Amino acid sequence: MKTATFILLISLATCLPGRVSADPKTKQPNILHIHADDHRADGLHALGNRLLKTPNLDTLVERGMTFTHCYTQGSMLGAVCLPSRTMLLTGRSWLRIEKQRPAKEGASEIRDFSTYLPKVMSGAGYETWHMGKGGNEFKNGIEAFDTNIVEEGRGEERRNSSQKHADAAVSFLKQRKSDRPFYIYLAPPVPHDPRIAAPEFMSIYKPEEVKLSAAFMPMHPWDNGEMAVRDEQLAPWPRTPENTKQQLADYYACVTGLDHHVGRILAQLKESGELENTIIIFSGDNGLSLGEHGLFGKQNLYEFGGMHVPLVMAGPGIPKRRSEALVYLMDLFPTFCELAGARIPSPVEGKSLLPVIQGKTNKVRDVLYTAYKDVQRSVRNDRWKLIRYPLVDKTQLFDLRADPLELNNLAYIQKYEAQLLEMTALLEKEMARYGDSAPLKVPNPKRPEWTPPAPTIKREGGRTEPKK
Repeated sequence: MKTATFILLISLATCLPGRVSADPKTKQPNILHIHADDHRADGLHALGNRLLKTPNLDTLVERGMTFTHCYTQGSMLGAVCLPSRTMLLTGRSWLRIEKQRPAKEGASEIRDFSTYLPKVMSGAGYETWHMGKGGNEFKNGIEAFDTNIVEEGRGEERRNSSQKHADAAVSFLKQRKSDRPFYIYLAPPVPHDPRIAAPEFMSIYKPEEVKLSAAFMPMHPWDNGEMAVRDEQLAPWPRTPENTKQQLADYYACVTGLDHHVGRILAQLKESGELENTIIIFSGDNGLSLGEHGLFGKQNLYEFGGMHVPLVMAGPGIPKRRSEALVYLMDLFPTFCELAGARIPSPVEGKSLLPVIQGKTNKVRDVLYTAYKDVQRSVRNDRWKLIRYPLVDKTQLFDLRADPLELNNLAYIQKYEAQLLEMTALLEKEMARYGDSAPLKVPNPKRPEWTPPAPTIKREGGRTEPKK
């Protein structure tokens, strides 16, 4: 397998476009969007995790453009992936995607199919194709694709999920006879738990060789408003180095398995003669804490937490560089439209990234705000970050340049009082911009201390699964 992967990497490195003419007379590019589930912003070797083996996705990083500060905007429920994917396919902010579904019912209630991304791309002449999970997904959006394949692997079935998705994508590329460009939205449900990959990938990572983050903590210092959510119960309290390393090893195995099968898709693009005219995007629907700050879920606003995601683009017209622009996943909607020559519907709030890609500007916004339910609010600029927990009257202020792991809270140091006030005002401004009326202060806030609940999740070895 290592030899085959090496050969594939070399062949792709010689043919993957890094810079192609942006002449408007050139034909519309194909768009392949690989959208992983619970993929951390540092979840590739080329994005900073030197233990990870991800040669195929690394090729995209090496040849294309990486947005190091990409986020999903917020969530009103523990399944952060649902509003994230809805924002992606509608281009609308988290509180303007209309009513989200109740926990045990269908999808959100947006009904204007003509404004969904697949319909817009279809109107521009694209053949649209989706494969991914059906649960915790924007069902109306995925049903708007010309082809929509839902794959719901659970438990041991997840072992071959990446392979199944790649098989279907490769088959589509081999069999399509259309002369139209394609828009593929491939959304495999990995590396989301249960983290089970094929044996050849599980054997690569030894827990004893995994390094813990410098931000690892046994417990979060206070109740962040969502301490007992399912994700947080996938590890024991207090968090232990041994369990955390095992979970990281399993997570890495799933990422490497995904990378291997992405390589198969890239190889088929080359064989089909489509690679030179295909823009490839790799991203995640939300991030994930794996021991940082004592957390194990995506229901938090830390940089190595729930809202920070990877975003890499490679292909014709995409330069080789990194951008620190503050961007949202919903910015992909208008970006895809402009790349395809499609109209951008009026409800879209995302901002096209094309001016950044083309070097006309280095940013599309000055600040970026994120939110979780009514319990956490945050805003950041290129240096400072504020996180507010109104229900327990707690605030964090971080200097991200000096403290990227957010270990030193400056909010209660008098020297930084002016910065605290400035960032609070920015947060209030951004909340108003996006229609967020949640209070930043509440009467009679709760005590911040908390006691871990009794576990309701069954843990088996290095894997975690809900109790039956």
